[in-house]
Amino acid sequence: MRLHFIKEPPLEFGQGEHICPKAGITQYDVYDTKFDARRERILVGAVGTSDTLEKLTVWLEKCSRYIPPPTDNKQPNLFLSFCGFNSKSGFRANLVLEQEITRSLNNSDIKEVCKINNWNDRVNEAVDMYYQQVKFLAQNRVVDLIVCIIPTRLYNKILTKEQEPTEETVAGEDPKDNIEINFRRALKAKAMHLGKPLQLMRELSLESNPITQQDDATKAWNFCTALYYKANQTVPWKLVTNINRPSICFVGIGFYRSRDRKVLNTSLAQIFDELGNGVILRGTPVKVDKNDRQPRLTKEQAYKLLNRALGEYEAALNNSPGRLVMHKSSNYTKAELDGFRQATTEAHVRTTDFVTILDTDIRLFRDRIYPPYRGSHIELDENTHLLYTRGAVKHYMTYPGSYIPRPIEIRVVESDESPGVICREILGLTKMNWNNTQFDGKYPITIQCAQYVGNIMKYLGEHDQPQIRYSFYM
Repeated sequence: MRLHFIKEPPLEFGQGEHICPKAGITQYDVYDTKFDARRERILVGAVGTSDTLEKLTVWLEKCSRYIPPPTDNKQPNLFLSFCGFNSKSGFRANLVLEQEITRSLNNSDIKEVCKINNWNDRVNEAVDMYYQQVKFLAQNRVVDLIVCIIPTRLYNKILTKEQEPTEETVAGEDPKDNIEINFRRALKAKAMHLGKPLQLMRELSLESNPITQQDDATKAWNFCTALYYKANQTVPWKLVTNINRPSICFVGIGFYRSRDRKVLNTSLAQIFDELGNGVILRGTPVKVDKNDRQPRLTKEQAYKLLNRALGEYEAALNNSPGRLVMHKSSNYTKAELDGFRQATTEAHVRTTDFVTILDTDIRLFRDRIYPPYRGSHIELDENTHLLYTRGAVKHYMTYPGSYIPRPIEIRVVESDESPGVICREILGLTKMNWNNTQFDGKYPITIQCAQYVGNIMKYLGEHDQPQIRYSFYM
């Protein structure tokens, strides 16, 4: 067993590099300021009550200016001031919210929805109420994305009670109550065909309460970065790459269950290039091994899934990747590897790495008050590695989590690159979540996106066409 330490991977911004998204945007601007073709006015459509729409207007006005860090800030690198979302700093753009691109919900309609006794019926009615207004904005107004604000009284009725369905329907129970129904997932799926990304937020998030919420600067960082990515369709930062090495295509394979949990797992894939651009693909139902309960692709399924993904990559970038790195949340079978190899061979991909990424119960302990550093890499053997993607962070000078962190297990199944390179890439990919500016994510974006996409994809019908961009699922 060997212990290594991986330095925090740098990120590239418009005018320079930094390891921290917040500091990087503040000092060097968002990455796409390198290009002339970019949005400098982001039109924010919004759906909410008259009261919550007014609160959103006030919040966006606040976000347009500098927001100081908390007054009792003991970790200045963790809790940075917000640079302000405007044309003169950081994001180099303005958020525009006008009355004509908003739709107001009636308090009487919300009251009626809250009166519905059945959980599923209540959530479905709420989804339809928001969907009708989102549909109007998407089809009749010029907007880049749509913010849906959930009033507190409605939030408490549709989002705070999520009952997991049982494996078998209880005798006498209405079968529809045994189907998962989640407001956020259902609304995003139903509105997906409209082609405008949604940002859902609670009314409570528009209010300042340092006791129960994040400080305003941190809220502004996360909220504005998500809006920028969803509206602009470009990344605010990217990983620093070696221009002398072949282009890399990262693929994530994950699995999810149908809403009634009775249909066999369905596979999906995400492809990302070095810029964070990607496509979302829906696979086909797969079988579950009776012995270890792991989902398995057939050779044909594996081939077709990766062949489609590589085809989308080539169509987008006009060439095949020089190297393909596949991250999968379960072990590979011989049939899967044969199918994946066939697809890469036909696409003339010369270098491939097949990697499994799993949770593990193994933990390390330091003789200090903090857990192991993020970036601690434990080599158990040639093909099995542990990587602390969460832990004490030197840049933050603290451990920013609430629970004892666990490393992820990395199994290098077949590779042309060294395990060290693969682990460094995985650590870097944990920083590519544009929904959060705290850079110590646990999973690489490939695996994390698989989880997010599966949660939304299960709400799409068989003939519904899923959007290919990650912004519709985050």
